[in-house]
Amino acid sequence: MPPPPHAASPLYLSAPTVAQWIEQQGIATCLRGLCERLQLDYLRWNEFDKCARVPSHSPWGVIELMPIADAQHYSFKYVNGHPGNTLQGLSTVMAFGVLADMATGAPLLLSELTLTTALRTAAMSALAARTLARPESRVMALIGNGAQSDFQALAFQHLLGIQALRLYDTDPAATCKLVHNLRHSGLELTVCQSTREAVQGADIVTTVTADKCQATILSADMLSPGQHINAVGGDCPGKTELAADVLRNNPVFVEYTPQTRVEGDIQQLPADFPVTELWQVLAGQAPGRCDAQAITVFDSVGFALEDFSALRYLYDSALALGLGERLDLIPALNDPKNLLGCLGAQAFATTQPPVQPALRRAG
Repeated sequence: MPPPPHAASPLYLSAPTVAQWIEQQGIATCLRGLCERLQLDYLRWNEFDKCARVPSHSPWGVIELMPIADAQHYSFKYVNGHPGNTLQGLSTVMAFGVLADMATGAPLLLSELTLTTALRTAAMSALAARTLARPESRVMALIGNGAQSDFQALAFQHLLGIQALRLYDTDPAATCKLVHNLRHSGLELTVCQSTREAVQGADIVTTVTADKCQATILSADMLSPGQHINAVGGDCPGKTELAADVLRNNPVFVEYTPQTRVEGDIQQLPADFPVTELWQVLAGQAPGRCDAQAITVFDSVGFALEDFSALRYLYDSALALGLGERLDLIPALNDPKNLLGCLGAQAFATTQPPVQPALRRAG
């Protein structure tokens, strides 16, 4: 049987190519497309072979692998989280990913996922809020104004109709960056002097802070009836953003319970603290918001299914648009049982005198 087309040469999408893709499609279109893929994949939750991500922690941050598969495709993402990187001119988060064919194991796509992770995280936040927040929500507080905040702002604008943002960050320069980037977005921007001030009058509160420490960014006394909390920053052991009472007093929704209990804000609570996985609400198997006065909490840590959706979406879009290049990642073999045969004669050259093989006479 001949190998599948391009089995030795997966499609490669570099960071500049993905940036070109976003520019061609427009951020709003990319966010909508990702949100649609996410919802479709979460609705077939039971088709996936799932596990929590595999982390390697250090004093400087964390490096993680995030694998998942269905019957047709396997994917993984390599991603880091190093808050001190910006002092060295590096991103806090850097990522790449692979999409492969389950039938052969052949890689189909190797792609940057730093930009794409920012998009898919924002699209996932919007999907959760569309499911849990009040439909008339128009004002969002955005606590933490770093690299992810821009994408959160645009996702909520284009996918939920958010019209006004109330901004706060302990670093004023981060807020200035965000205001500059969103100056032509049409969003009404209000810079606040504290988290408490930013939360006042907000329908949705998004926390997306970066420091890898146990912190209380949002406390129960700051909240008002009817708000939806989109907690994005608490995404590793030892890092939190929400006071425990925010969680105890309100229904909490998560992506994948085994992972969130270790990494999310609910790591503060007992292992039997009740949560609802978002796919159950999307599928109509569990209730979401019970009334307009309820406060809902999405304890988001990021799950491999979201990267699977993003890689599939990237792959289909790149093929349709003719983007990317083929990468000679796997040796192309005339005889698949002869791996050494792909090497040229020079590989066998030696400066040492040849060693005569020892021969033994049979019998």
